[in-house]
Formats: sequence, structure tokens, C-alpha cells
Amino acid sequence: MKNIFSNIKGDAFGGITAGIVALPLALAFGVSSGLGPTAGLYGAIFISFFAALFGGTSTQISGPTAPMTAVSMVAIAGIMALNDGDINKALPIILTVFLLAGLMQIGLGILGIGKYIRYIPYPVVSGFMTAIGVIILLTQILPSLGYYPKEDTAFVNQFKPQAQEVILENILKDEAGEGILVLENFKETINKAETITASDILKEAETLAKKEASGVIGALKVLPRAVQNINWLELILAMGTVFIIYGFKRITKVIPSTLVALVVMSGIAVGFKLNYKTIEEIPSGLPTSNLEIFTSFNPSQVTPYIFTALTLALLGAIDSLLTSVVADNMTKTKHKPNKELIGQGIGNSIAAVFGGIPGAGATIRTVVNINSGGKTKLSGMIAGIMLLIIMLGLGPVASKIPAAVLAGILITVGIGVMDYKGLKAIPSLPKDIKIGPLKLSSEVLIMLTVLLLSTFWDLIYAVGIGLVIACLMFMKKIGDLTGERSDLKTLKEEAWTDESNFPESLKNNVFIKHIKGPLFFGSTSDFQQLASQIPNSAHLVIMRLGRMQYMDQSGLYAMEDMLLDLKQKNIQVIFVGLLKQPRYMMERIDIIPDFISEEQIFKKFPDSIVWARDYIKEHTK
Repeated sequence: MKNIFSNIKGDAFGGITAGIVALPLALAFGVSSGLGPTAGLYGAIFISFFAALFGGTSTQISGPTAPMTAVSMVAIAGIMALNDGDINKALPIILTVFLLAGLMQIGLGILGIGKYIRYIPYPVVSGFMTAIGVIILLTQILPSLGYYPKEDTAFVNQFKPQAQEVILENILKDEAGEGILVLENFKETINKAETITASDILKEAETLAKKEASGVIGALKVLPRAVQNINWLELILAMGTVFIIYGFKRITKVIPSTLVALVVMSGIAVGFKLNYKTIEEIPSGLPTSNLEIFTSFNPSQVTPYIFTALTLALLGAIDSLLTSVVADNMTKTKHKPNKELIGQGIGNSIAAVFGGIPGAGATIRTVVNINSGGKTKLSGMIAGIMLLIIMLGLGPVASKIPAAVLAGILITVGIGVMDYKGLKAIPSLPKDIKIGPLKLSSEVLIMLTVLLLSTFWDLIYAVGIGLVIACLMFMKKIGDLTGERSDLKTLKEEAWTDESNFPESLKNNVFIKHIKGPLFFGSTSDFQQLASQIPNSAHLVIMRLGRMQYMDQSGLYAMEDMLLDLKQKNIQVIFVGLLKQPRYMMERIDIIPDFISEEQIFKKFPDSIVWARDYIKEHTK
């Protein structure tokens, strides 16, 4: 505890400053997620406090981030759609998925996965981050124009026939669940249908309209309607926010420009009593736990989102550990990756119980904390407490913030989160693959694949597909490189230094094979040609394996097939320089001693020559 309180003044100032910077972003990410500003605040409060307390990076400030919010937004929209847009029915499932993600992060930390996160290919991360920026930008176009599909009467009316079908379908499902035979008790169905009111149909139609306009594709679909129905006041508030955020940075960076934009534009809207759309009301009391995620837990409802939870866990891990590296470089310290994952997991788990959206280590907030004097875990804990105090004291005031202002803040977040370094490198990366007549860079192909699939299809599957493509291309490259180095040559075509004095009398009967590099799935196709390349007149093959450090199962069976083929042709094989791992593999399936006996394995090449001379002399009489 002494270490935590060693820099109280600096940590207090750093934590308070980071908390103030986090406020507008927490509100904006909460609104963007679909759960409202309160969920963003709760996420920022609990993740910041507990990730700092239990984490492995002293100066890290955690909370909702753009990537985590983008994935959460997709999950929330999907779960809401399956529950007829009813937040009360969907919320326990949503929070259970978030809780599961936090628990998975704890598991990743306990298993020591933290040190392996850095091996995720850069093109996958680059494509994903740029997609996050594009998604945020496109989904914030509608609120920045002041267009809300649920409030467009003409648009909503288009969905009324479909709404009636959905309501009737739900009645039939309920009756089936109650064991009512619809055809025999059709009067019961009619009675229930007669209770449907116009407001019920309107509510369902509004839900369907909102679903139709959700996500990137939905936003693009209704964009023409939004442009025709621009609310100029909302647009001015959003663009004014963007202008202040970028403009104020040119004046000074001491005061966060995002906070300045939030205060100034909200002050103008409230002070001049403008007719604008506010964010949802923020409760002023203490956060309360959502115990429904435990009492009404249903595995079948959560099972489809296991992969979503894992994606949130891995993404939060990557996000946090990258920020930890930034913090290390600034403070000349060394973070503990696995402990950091445990801390982030605890923070996300507790936030989920209280209704907060998931988050991760936030680079900008961490940098602000360090520059303001934060040095220990206390700074992150103070940032969380600061947000709680703001919520308790200024909740009613914050509820008057214009929704368009938060849309403007998110637009700048979307612009800032894109990976411009990766985008700028596209023209200069080597074109190392060929698809039909086109030559492309494999790195660019992976990045664009992840970018397009994430933006227009599914963030979660896009990352998985990107990783698979990256792994396949890596394996292909390694296989090609190994194949180039591992080729069959007769002694006359290639000779190593110690082969220069090889007996002339043996050269027509003995072939030497040099295997250079690992024998694995990427190099087996070339290796399998060995037997066919050796003429039937050969009596003996010397395989020099001193540079074959590794053999996988594919290589093992390729070796077995080759030895069997040569044996059928009465061609003997001896090994020279066999290393430990390949020998162990060959002993497991009895290649040694069934095909190659101990007396046919030599440590040094000269010893093999003696054996070869005797063997050829005996078998060529």
C-alpha cells in the first residue's frame, strides 16, 4: 500500500484530469452502443477503478473504447432484434455476454496468454481498426443530421403490415408454448388478436424501422431519407462540436478539446433554449446491480454469443496491452501482461453486473494521466471515483446534453481511430501474390478483407477470417522458402565440403540427399518427389539430416512413404546427423528401427562412407 500512496498529489491530478477527459467519451460510447449514456458511464466508472486496482500497468486508465463499443453495438443490436426490441427482455442476455467476456479475460490472464497477444498479424489489426472508424462515422451520420427512423412517420408506416404479422406470429408462438392447439382453439387466437391495439402495432413498427436502419448497411439504406429530412439545428450542433474539437487543439492541449466542445455546445443549446433532442436521462443515484443475469440465466440464450464474448475478451486484451506498451515507453517501466488481463477481466465483469458496457485500456486517457502526474494505480482508481462523483452530482445536468453533440464527438473518434499508417503503406507494400492476371500484396489483401467484411458484414467473423487467411499465407510463404532450400541433388550436381573426397567408385550407385530446414506440411510436396527422382539403378541413398531441426506429423508420414517406396525398389537408406526431435518423431511410429536400424544412423559423414563402401561391395558382386 505504501507504493500506491507514494505519489498522492500527482496521482490525484492525473486521475481527475483523465476522469474529466473520459466523461464525454463515456457518454458518447454509451449512446452509440444502444444501451444509453448511463451504460457508458457505469462502464467507465467500474472498469477504470477495478482494472487499475487489480491490473498490471500502474498508469493505465481504462474504460469504454471505440473498438469495444463497436463490437458491443453489433451484439446489442442482434440480441435486441431477437427480443422484439424490448430492452427489459434483452438486457439480462446482453449483460451476461459482457460478464462472460470479462470472465474469459480473467481466464486468458491465468493461462498466461498475455505474452502471445503480440503475435496477431498487423494487417488484421489495421483492417479492424480502420473498419471501426468507418463504422462509427457511417452510423453517426443519421444522428448528426438529426434523423431518427423511429420518428419518421412515413418510414414507420411502411412497416405496419409486417408489424401485424410479427405480433400475430408471437401470439401463435405463445399459444404453442402453452400447449394450445391453434386449429381446435382458434377462438382463443381470435380473442387475443382482438386485444391488439393501434399503439401495439405502432410500437412494433417503430422497432422494425429502427432495426432496418441499424448498422452500416441500414444507415446507408435510409441515408437518402435522412438527407431529405435534415434537421439543421442538430447538424449545426454536431458540426460545431467537430469544429471546436479540432480547432481548440490548435490553441492549447492543456484543456481537453472534447470536454470544451461538450460544455460550449451544450451551453449554447441550453442557454438559448433551443429545440434540440437530448440524450437519455442519467440517473442521479448510486449504481444498482442487475442480479437478473444470475437469477434468470438461460444457457440456450447465451450459447449463440460465446464467440462474441471471446471476441470482446481478445479485443479488450489487445487494446489494453497495446496501451500498456505506450505507458511503458512513456514511464520507462515494465507492465505485467497477464496481471493486466486479469485486472481488465475483473473490471469488465463487475461493470457488466452493474449494467455497464465493456471497455479496455484507453491510450489517450492513459497519456493524459501520465502527462498530468499519474504514476501509480491510485490514478486510475481516482479517475473512476471522479466519474462517479460527476454522475451523482451532475446527472440531471448531463441529461440535457444534446444527442447531436455526442454524435459530433463520435465522428472525431471515428476519424482518429483509423489506422492511417497502414493505409498509407498500401502502395509501397511488395506484391507477392498473384490472383488471375492481378498481382497483389498479401498484407494489403488481408487488411482490405478484414476492413470490408467488418464494415459491411460482421466484425467478429471478419477478424476470424482475416486470421485464417493470414495464417494460410504465412504457411504458404514458409513452405515455399523451405521448399526452395530443400531439394534433391545428386553428388555430381552439389557437393558439401566434406563430400569432396567421396570415392569415385560409389558415385554411380550412391545418391546423397540434403534436407535443409524443417520437414513440415509446407515442404512435403517437394519432398515426396524424392523417390521418383532416384533412378532404379541406385543401390543406396545417404540422407544428410543435420540441418533438419524439426519434423511435424505431415513430414513424418511423407518420410515414411518415401522409405517404403525405396524399400520396395530394394534401395537402401542411411541417415547422417539425425537430430533429437526428428528422431523422437520417427521412433514414435517405428520408422526407427523398422525402416532404419540403429547401425544405419551415423553422426558423422565419413563414418557413413565406410558403411556405404562395404554395403555396395557386398551388393554389387
